[in-house]
Amino acid sequence: MFDWNYAWDILPDMLAGLVVTVQATLGGMALALVLGLLWAVAGRSRFRAVAWSVRWLVEFVRSTPLLVQLYFLFFVLPDLGLSMSPFVTGVLGLGLHYSAYTAEVYRAGIEAVPRPQWEAALALNFSRTRTWVAVILPQAVPPVIPALGNYLIAMFKDTPLLAAITVMEMLQVAKLIGSEHFRYLEPLTLVGLLFLAVSLISSRLIRHLEKRYGRI
Repeated sequence: MFDWNYAWDILPDMLAGLVVTVQATLGGMALALVLGLLWAVAGRSRFRAVAWSVRWLVEFVRSTPLLVQLYFLFFVLPDLGLSMSPFVTGVLGLGLHYSAYTAEVYRAGIEAVPRPQWEAALALNFSRTRTWVAVILPQAVPPVIPALGNYLIAMFKDTPLLAAITVMEMLQVAKLIGSEHFRYLEPLTLVGLLFLAVSLISSRLIRHLEKRYGRI
């Protein structure tokens, strides 16, 4: 039977794991948004070598599992002289993996900008940088906010994979508590409820941003 007293006793530890989970998600999403935009813009470079390399990188990352990428970053990079903490490695892995998906979202938004907008910027003698910053991106980003938000929630639900590289996220904490007390029902139930609660809150926030800044 579900023991509510035991659940309340372990709740502080579960909330500490939730903090790590949220921090990893926000850090990874910030990295994914920046890198994804970089990949999307570089993929339209006038230099074919740059555009082709970026497209190949995005496709490679999208086609390999996140867990394999985390293992590579955590176990292989130290042999190459680059060592990072498990948490930093996890944030980097999440950010790199999801940057490939956000790049495709950005690409769709950029391609939806009408061609006359590009021509108008050219006619006004805008530099390439000013064209992107002042004309293209303000029109390309708002419509894709819902898709970017979906990837935020997906990343949040993928954070349990960080347990594979010893990050003390929420599920890892629950597993350790369960193995210590030989009771898994309560900690795993709390994990599910906390994931559900944060996901629902995130969905409402994303819907608010969509109504305020997005266009359907």
